Amino acid sequence: MARPAAQVAATPQRLDGEPVARACVVGASGFAGALAAALAWAHPNIALEAVTARSEVGRRLADLHPRHRVPLELEAFDADRLAARADVAFVSYPHGAAAEVVAALRERELRVVDLSADFRLHDPALHERWYGPLGAPELRGEAVFGLTELHRDEIGQASLVANPGCYSTAAILALAPLAREGLIADAVVDAKSGVSGAGRAATDTTHFVSVDENVSPYGETGHRHGPEIDQELAALGCDVRPTFTPHLLPLDQGLLASCYVTPTRELTGEELADVFRGAYGAERFIELVDTSPGVRDVRDTNFARIHSLVEPGGRVLVFCAIDNLWKGAAGQAVQNLNVMLGLDEGAGLG
Repeated sequence: MARPAAQVAATPQRLDGEPVARACVVGASGFAGALAAALAWAHPNIALEAVTARSEVGRRLADLHPRHRVPLELEAFDADRLAARADVAFVSYPHGAAAEVVAALRERELRVVDLSADFRLHDPALHERWYGPLGAPELRGEAVFGLTELHRDEIGQASLVANPGCYSTAAILALAPLAREGLIADAVVDAKSGVSGAGRAATDTTHFVSVDENVSPYGETGHRHGPEIDQELAALGCDVRPTFTPHLLPLDQGLLASCYVTPTRELTGEELADVFRGAYGAERFIELVDTSPGVRDVRDTNFARIHSLVEPGGRVLVFCAIDNLWKGAAGQAVQNLNVMLGLDEGAGLG
């Protein structure tokens, strides 16, 4: 007689008194969705009531992703059933599939943090160019781009937050202080990320055999996160479109953006440091450091670690390291939800 599969021990949810909100995670079987569920499960002020998946229905999330130890069973998506149990939702569906789900949840008055790209770009024509047909266009006006450090006030009033992409998070954080001061004449973003950014489904380009002991560029003629970078820098008054090339590294998690900026005027190292201190000196999840950061420095945290310098020829170099699944996805989603709910911004994030 076959022995039943052993179930993973799960960590009980421990709330600090009555929850401020009840949450669900729609699309919890993927890497980012599973981490969002784990962070919500460990959150002191949010009760995680449900997790859904398009496949793996009926399995416990703790058995699909043992490291997260969330004991809830994955359900099929049902907007009415979720609305009866939750006030807020994380949506972690693929691009193009999320909009319909977000619309159904917004109809039922849930506040939503969407981890897909379906509401990130303000220009509908630009969205259609990069992602195809526009879903739920009626919601586009209410979506706030969820880079917390840039849009905190708007996020606090939002009912729908479009979580940024991982590459755009790192690149925008690196370049925003310079863009705001009109200091970018030209910029190149050389970014490298681990394979978890591609999601659970292995492809020829993200398979272990292709990635191991290898580094390769992709999206050389244009990557979907490029328009996000352009959009946010333009909003800060910068009309320069950086050259952006992503690379795949043989890592599971981690992202480093190396930015090479030709400034509009000569800068000293102290002036540059003042620009970044003025922008991020009080930020909870930005670490300004004196040496170049590595991805291991921020693994499994919501921190962005930034180092800037002026090289002898006058070019400005800015390096930003993040964990692509945390600050580049689920961690930032929880940070945004905390702001939306008026909670401590770091609640549930360690």
